[in-house]
Amino acid sequence: MEGQGAATAQLSPRTVEEVFRDFKCRRAGIVKALTTDVSEFYEQCDPEKENLCLYGLPNEDWEVNLPAEEVPPELPEPALGINFARDGMKEKDWLSLVAVHSDAWLLGVAFYFGARFGFDRADRKRLFTMINDLPSVFEIVTGSVKKQALEKSVVSNNSIHKPKSSSRGRGSEPGKYSKMLPKDEDEDEGLDEEDDEEHGETMCGACGESYAADEFWICCDICEKWFHGKCVKITPARAEHIKHYKCPACSNKRMRP
Repeated sequence: MEGQGAATAQLSPRTVEEVFRDFKCRRAGIVKALTTDVSEFYEQCDPEKENLCLYGLPNEDWEVNLPAEEVPPELPEPALGINFARDGMKEKDWLSLVAVHSDAWLLGVAFYFGARFGFDRADRKRLFTMINDLPSVFEIVTGSVKKQALEKSVVSNNSIHKPKSSSRGRGSEPGKYSKMLPKDEDEDEGLDEEDDEEHGETMCGACGESYAADEFWICCDICEKWFHGKCVKITPARAEHIKHYKCPACSNKRMRP
């Protein structure tokens, strides 16, 4: 694969919604590289190799590759040579630096599409507002997105929904697993609204998406980040047998010398 490969596939996004969808997909790929796939990403960024870039792809995947050869390139290029600093910095600082440059690249690609397809002032403002409602890659990677709302609700045990006939989760333990399940139809609807408000600012440490009702979440005992169970491939049944959960990023750090 040469240059950006799939990253410079067809320039298909033409509306604000399509450009935003492309932004979210590329962002999801980069977040995946810097969180759940961090060990693989680390290995691919060998300082002995040539200048490398991190690309988020429209299919929510990522790749580390050489920059495009054509000048000017079909799309704006991300930061060049991210691999050279890998061994000269603390891993956390290096990942944060890559995250910052990735945020800049994602914005550049989105507004490149906007300029290419003639977005007016109102369209550009709407696109930025949609993008700005999401946490940045840097916020996700550094864990600076506040998760106090979810942690508070777990400690209070007031927002954990347990069906009358279901197996019991471990949502009532502070710092452990939060099992969000549907409520009985006859429950007070006001509780549902209160729960959504409490969890509204909580973001998944893997995909960056905000809390939604009826989902299983799990908290890493090392970095204290919260994750969708599906993002880290942990089911409620499996979580019942985990005493101390370590997310993929923290597990890889212990394995790496």
